[in-house]
Amino acid sequence: MWVAFLQLNAKRHLSNGDLFLHSPIRFDEKLARELRGMGRVRHLVSPNQFHYAHIGEWARAFPETISWASPGVRRRARARHVDIDFTRDLDVSPPEEWRREIDQTLFPGGYFKEFIFFHKASRTLILTDTIINIELDKISEPWRTATKIAGMYHPYGQIFFGMRLPLFFQRRKAKAAIGTIHSWQPQRIVLSHGSCFDADADSVIRRIFG
Repeated sequence: MWVAFLQLNAKRHLSNGDLFLHSPIRFDEKLARELRGMGRVRHLVSPNQFHYAHIGEWARAFPETISWASPGVRRRARARHVDIDFTRDLDVSPPEEWRREIDQTLFPGGYFKEFIFFHKASRTLILTDTIINIELDKISEPWRTATKIAGMYHPYGQIFFGMRLPLFFQRRKAKAAIGTIHSWQPQRIVLSHGSCFDADADSVIRRIFG
């Protein structure tokens, strides 16, 4: 299996030749050809109910794929008339298809909860919206000021502001999820929004999650 983080156009090698596409971007034939050369596109993963919109495009191009639904994403897709036929649901425990190579946990955050993944071989933590680390010079006002006020800017990064109040009321679940993250001892953090943390992941986790 390969794992491909299409939100960032980066890939990580696993073991059996399949491809795990996390939060895939808009379908692109050139990128699809590159992926075909790497292995069989098999898993299309929606980590939360906000990162799903292009899964249907990839599923139509690769009909043998399994489309994995996060909590609430089926309802959200129907409400927005987005044509996606999700075939399986993610659970707190990883499925048989990748459990030997990727671990996962459901990070609380109320409406914004998401699945976090950990690629064991590369010791990489894979996040979607849990941590935002935007480079301020790449966005315009008023978003630049709002991002700075929220603390979600490079090189510091911070928990997505929409999660913070729900986390306060879900402290037991948050403590359990953060404990799982600590136990993985990641060395690198891959983000969907902003600059990744390619080193000192442990200190970043301690600073952000406490």
